[in-house]
Amino acid sequence: MIILVPVKRVIDYNVKPRVKPDGTGVDLANVKMSMNPFDEIAVEEAIRLKEKGQGTEIVAVSIGDAKAQDTLLGQDSSSAPLDRP
Repeated sequence: MIILVPVKRVIDYNVKPRVKPDGTGVDLANVKMSMNPFDEIAVEEAIRLKEKGQGTEIVAVSIGDAKAQDTLLGQDSSSAPLDRP
């Protein structure tokens, strides 16, 4: 069985987000990004399932730029497809 885990790249939960001066959104310049903590739990559970023999492959997927690929590859997934919008 292939285990599919969707992953979202978010502002690190230890970082206090700042609003852009013009109020149009969050200022992402020089902000540490990481995997959504709930997605980390899902990846850990997928690893446990694979270790128990209930899965043969873990595939983590995300939508985003090339930096999101780094987040995906930082886990124990077998592959990490990325869809760039």
